[in-house]
Amino acid sequence: MDSLCRGVFAGDSRELSIRSCFPSLFQAEQSHGSVLLGLLLGAGRSPQPDSAILRQARAERWSQWSLRGGLEMLPQALHSHLTRRGVSVLRGQPVCGLSLQAGGRWKVSLVDSSLEADHVISAVPASVLGTLLPAEASPLAEVLRTIRAVSVAVVNLQYRGARLPVQGFGHLVPSSEDPGVLGIVYDSVAFPEQDGSAPGLRVTVMLGGAWLQTLEAGSSGLSRELLQRQAQEAAATQLGLKGPPSHCLVHLHRNCIPQYTLGHWEKLESATRFLAAHRLPLTLAGASYRGVAVSDCIESGRQAAAQVLGSAPHS
Repeated sequence: MDSLCRGVFAGDSRELSIRSCFPSLFQAEQSHGSVLLGLLLGAGRSPQPDSAILRQARAERWSQWSLRGGLEMLPQALHSHLTRRGVSVLRGQPVCGLSLQAGGRWKVSLVDSSLEADHVISAVPASVLGTLLPAEASPLAEVLRTIRAVSVAVVNLQYRGARLPVQGFGHLVPSSEDPGVLGIVYDSVAFPEQDGSAPGLRVTVMLGGAWLQTLEAGSSGLSRELLQRQAQEAAATQLGLKGPPSHCLVHLHRNCIPQYTLGHWEKLESATRFLAAHRLPLTLAGASYRGVAVSDCIESGRQAAAQVLGSAPHS
């Protein structure tokens, strides 16, 4: 469980809530007094949406998915789809604050301007939204600010002429072995189609999370060189990739994975009650609440739109 929590949440299993992080396991145990027995008997399964691509995924038993041009194709396609239908998409204009106007409309303050909205769907991190809400929503803001997140460094390495000693999607590293290294994904095994015109072995090393401070210890900061060195050492020690990589990309994603710590579900219930009691035209969506995976965030967006439109979430 330590490795699993590090792989999904980059978090510490001693602090995370199984009820919020792995609800199917929680429901299985609650229903039958045993996680294994509950899963065997089908407890914890929630209704699944239906579409052609989901039916294909089930029939072909997909274990993971990607896009030919990388996951950035998803927001690019969404942007094109919306703008063709007359939707205005503002980019590079961070929100500075939210305030309620007469009649219950929102004033959304930007750096150099503002706009009004009948309803706001917030997909920014909960802690960020907590800093934007007006004084009238201070109880909600206080709850949202307690949903913290951890930072993860992602290092992509490519090796020419190298081979992996094992095959698979990747591996996770227990915190007792190497706290700074969360795991390594074998990209060339999972998605060989993305190896490019000059193919080589591609792996992605994930560093930090709740243990980011261990990487910073004894250094003046998390430099690109430090993160690359840590990643190369992990690839050499754990996979035998001793030579220097032909290509390397380093990205440090600050506060990128929310942590569903003990009591997270109570925070969500408190937020839901506040929104209902005060009839705030605000819907919470994104990774801070009920799932951090890309698929979770997509489903969160579907349900948020359905809530605003007053339709069934899977229609």
